[in-house]
Amino acid sequence: MKKLLSAVVAIGVIALMAWGFYQAIYAAPADAAQGEVGRIFYYHVPHGMLCYLFFTVNFVASVLVLAWRRNFPARALAADAWALSGAQVGVVFCSVVLVTGPIWGRPVWGIWWTWDARLTTTLVLWLIYVSYLLVRRFAVGSEMQTLAAVLAVFGALDMPINYLANRLWRTQHPSPVFGGDPDAGIKDPRMLHAFGWNVLAWAVWGIALLVIRVIVERRAQRIAGSEAEAALAAD
Repeated sequence: MKKLLSAVVAIGVIALMAWGFYQAIYAAPADAAQGEVGRIFYYHVPHGMLCYLFFTVNFVASVLVLAWRRNFPARALAADAWALSGAQVGVVFCSVVLVTGPIWGRPVWGIWWTWDARLTTTLVLWLIYVSYLLVRRFAVGSEMQTLAAVLAVFGALDMPINYLANRLWRTQHPSPVFGGDPDAGIKDPRMLHAFGWNVLAWAVWGIALLVIRVIVERRAQRIAGSEAEAALAAD
């Protein structure tokens, strides 16, 4: 039953991603101002939106880890699995943002990177959560999860700053207008249709990946707990 469900989910994700690709590359018209290079926004923008979702999962779960670590250790352990998995998937999505942005920027701006407020805060966000994963990987001791949770809460503070960067400051990064003529604010329905399908496709893929990572991490926690109990019994 689990294998059948996994196969159905995998087929569904692949079908959604294929349909989103078709909509972005073939069905939607080229952007009036940017031309064909503007099609990268069908991948850049959804990944930028969804990395907030997975970093928020990490933030909420980390808060629960801090709240439950003393009185409800079993719940804290489960929340920690969600926190770690959220950070891992979020870093993947944020990495795509940082890669696709310069690919678009080189032909449009003439440069790969500029220390623009939106770009800089995105890089800082990525570095914070990579640091979180490094702490999880290399730190040892009973306080590792608590230290990582505190770092995650700190990292979440950069999300609203990053989101509002091109609204609070004058930046080179495009304003939050998608499709059509940016000056007139016209949005071609075909472009919005393609954009919506790609948001859905990558959201389903990311959530499926998140759930898989949580299941794997919970299994690893149970194995580690059994080994610890066996070691104590041997002593």
